[in-house]
Amino acid sequence: MQDADLDPRGEAAQPPRRHTPAMTAPPTSAKVHWEQVYSSKDPTEVSWYQEHAASSLTQIQRSGLPRQGAIIDVGGGASTLVDDLLERGFVDLSVLDVAGTALAAARARQGPRATQVRWIEGDVLTAELPPVDLWHDRAVLHFLTDPQDRSHYVHQLESSLRPAGHVILATFAPDGPQRCSGLPVMRYSADDLADLLGPRFELVETEREEHRTPLGTVQAFTYTRFVRT
Repeated sequence: MQDADLDPRGEAAQPPRRHTPAMTAPPTSAKVHWEQVYSSKDPTEVSWYQEHAASSLTQIQRSGLPRQGAIIDVGGGASTLVDDLLERGFVDLSVLDVAGTALAAARARQGPRATQVRWIEGDVLTAELPPVDLWHDRAVLHFLTDPQDRSHYVHQLESSLRPAGHVILATFAPDGPQRCSGLPVMRYSADDLADLLGPRFELVETEREEHRTPLGTVQAFTYTRFVRT
């Protein structure tokens, strides 16, 4: 693990920054869909809800990222991951989601410390993203069923992630659901995700999670962590 007083590039740590929400993008079909989802359900009622993102937090800890390292939660929306990262002292956090309704719920939950987070309302395929040391995505990538969209996704990831940065991807496993929130999804093994990212990324750990939804059904997830070589 790097010295906690240095950032991943060896530079002196900077004080926490206060962030304001990014400008919104024009509506897309994806935005309309997810705004409707979060407008019609409480964040604790959606199938992907977790009180604590335990598997994600474990992999972030294992990455050895210092508290000054920059993290983006892609599709984070109303996820509680940002709550737990703030509690653990991380100071450079970004949350990206296409649904402003989801981001508003997460901001409201943080209270005054919401200003410590960069909230980005936009589509991961087109949004302007900050440079980061760790890219986290639980349950966004598997909605990209078009090969061109997946190619754009990898391009965005590579453009945002710094050298030697970490990528945590959590998708439905090969025996996971074939649809979610009324939409078709892709299902991945760890090898499938490694093939998608290509040789510039090394797979360093993988695990399986049996996620229990608020309705009590079980969904199989593949969790992976890669390092940019």
